[in-house]
Amino acid sequence: MKRVIAVIREEKYEDVKRALMSIGCDGMNISEVKGRGRQSGIKESYRGSNYCIDLIPKTRVELIINDEDLEEVLQTIQDSARTGEVGDGKIFVSDVAEVIRIRTGERGSDAV
Repeated sequence: MKRVIAVIREEKYEDVKRALMSIGCDGMNISEVKGRGRQSGIKESYRGSNYCIDLIPKTRVELIINDEDLEEVLQTIQDSARTGEVGDGKIFVSDVAEVIRIRTGERGSDAV
């Protein structure tokens, strides 16, 4: 099993959610986060004053999926979250040792 964490633009969340649900990936956790990558924030001016917003609002989508679904999920997130501009986000993938569904006691792939 794999844990997929995608940090994406806030405005792309609905597109990503719809795309994931269309491939049968219904279970996900969503968080509103702030962060920055290579873009190093946004420089703006307001009423003649310049300022820098260091931490940009993003949406974090977290999924636990079976190994065989990994490539399809990664491609779906990339296709639906991409704008082609700096700040589109990143996807992190890690292994999951165990999953247990609390209600039924199911373990592993059955619990996902």
